[in-house]
Amino acid sequence: MTTQGYTHPEFLVDATWVEEHLDDPNVVIVDTDLDPAYTRGHIPGAVLVPDNFEKDPDSGRVHIMNPEQFAAMCQGLGIGDDTHVITYDNSQSLYAARLWWALNYYGHTNVQVLNGGWRRWVNEGRRIELTRARPPAGRTFTPSANETIMCRIDELKENHNKPDVAVWDVRSDGEWDGSGDRGNLKRGRVPGAVHLEWFNMLDRDTHQFKSAQEIRDILAGLGITPDKTVYTY
Repeated sequence: MTTQGYTHPEFLVDATWVEEHLDDPNVVIVDTDLDPAYTRGHIPGAVLVPDNFEKDPDSGRVHIMNPEQFAAMCQGLGIGDDTHVITYDNSQSLYAARLWWALNYYGHTNVQVLNGGWRRWVNEGRRIELTRARPPAGRTFTPSANETIMCRIDELKENHNKPDVAVWDVRSDGEWDGSGDRGNLKRGRVPGAVHLEWFNMLDRDTHQFKSAQEIRDILAGLGITPDKTVYTY
């Protein structure tokens, strides 16, 4: 991964490393797809994340779980404070990256996304498993929120129109242009935001992230450059 020039290549992991560590008791592999996809086949030993992990179970809103809820979920998956977590999916890392972010938000930075996800694993002919894995028991997850990686609405309102700020709308075209709302209370976008749907950062065939230079070129074309503070939504 380092040959591709990413600023933080350690955020991603390749399939060979994962296969070599399938029996490592300190590694927990988390499948972030839905149950039907998981039961059709998954990486050996992978546990399945709850399908509502992106929501506050008390309100049902797409807000991150509170610390107690998130800790309980992680412990149920066998994730403790010292666990090395690998996340993956078959959705171009959409849900794997969300879990990666949620773990980082709660202070667990020892987590990586499998670059290429399930598609890469299968295409490379690596072995799969059908039986449901049993998560390791008795582990303690201690959440410690890192507020610096989350933007609150008041912060965005105050900063969105500053010259040294870029706001990147990664939603669908319909949400961007108002032709579809996808359940949002209002149609429209943040004033001054630029638009490019998130999956343009990945190769559609391999599900792997594009090279660092390709990504930099794409973002520079949108005015998203290293000298700016970037907000995404």
